Amino acid sequence: MFKISRKRKRQFIGMCTGVFISAITYVTLSLPQNDDYLSKGPLNTGHENLKCETCHTPAKGNVFQQAQANVMHAVGLRRTEADFGAQNVDNKKCLDCHDRANDRHPLHRFEEPRFAQARKDLGVTECESCHQEHNGVRITQTNIGYCQSCHEDTEMKNDPLEVSHKELIGQKRWNTCLQCHDFHGNHIFHAAESLKDTIPVQEIKAYFAGGNSPYAEEKKYYATTEEELENKN
Repeated sequence: MFKISRKRKRQFIGMCTGVFISAITYVTLSLPQNDDYLSKGPLNTGHENLKCETCHTPAKGNVFQQAQANVMHAVGLRRTEADFGAQNVDNKKCLDCHDRANDRHPLHRFEEPRFAQARKDLGVTECESCHQEHNGVRITQTNIGYCQSCHEDTEMKNDPLEVSHKELIGQKRWNTCLQCHDFHGNHIFHAAESLKDTIPVQEIKAYFAGGNSPYAEEKKYYATTEEELENKN
């Protein structure tokens, strides 16, 4: 009669125990009320009430197919990796809710050759370069002088400011850009024409950190709500 050694029995029991614990853990963490345990950190301003699956939609195929595809990629039998568990959260996911025609700095603009250095310095072809999620703030790009990367040669024929843009650029006062201009141009307000009327830097930083907008409450465009997105899909 075939006899199983004590070592094999222990291995089998250990394997079964591991599978059982893994299954229980997977099922438990999959419950909606346990989303916080899986989150990398607090959701950013404006996203606080979103469900995880709004951005982290299930990956195509079942777990076995996803694992198989990635193994094939690892051994060179497949060109690209496959999403595992959930689809990658990329620009398209962001633009599903935030795409608009009036954006002054749309992502595609930075694909132009003249912005090669900006792409290198700031990674401006990705939404998350400035809006890294799960940090509990609005904007994670804390250097408010980033306009320098593209606007060092800006000149205006009929400059409305008491101190010209050319002078401000010459003095490298790049913090003043956001004191007058909303980066995406979505707030409805009139830009200041005098430096004494500009928005204080502290208020801009507070806005980046999740505070109220120092530009205006009224906007040209409002992001698609979770309910609207579900109905659209």
